[in-house]
Amino acid sequence: MTKADIINKIVEDTGLAKKDVAATIEAFMEEIRRSMAEQKENVYLRGFGTFTVKHRAKKTARNISKNTTLVIDAHDFPAFKPAKSFIVKMK
Repeated sequence: MTKADIINKIVEDTGLAKKDVAATIEAFMEEIRRSMAEQKENVYLRGFGTFTVKHRAKKTARNISKNTTLVIDAHDFPAFKPAKSFIVKMK
């Protein structure tokens, strides 16, 4: 399912204008991005899941084909953990 599919489904279910739904979905996603990327805050959506900011430490890696060693800097990355009620619905 794509973002366009989600927008169309919400428009179909609620009868709201497609332009308004698209703007709302885009604002929602941008707020999650901003919270995680700029403020390093986790986003908790009860009954759905948690978007968390995880940290990976600096490490060394090897390029086997060139037989070289390189350093991968420490960095943060987004992760999602579904809520238990969401997991139960998937079974």
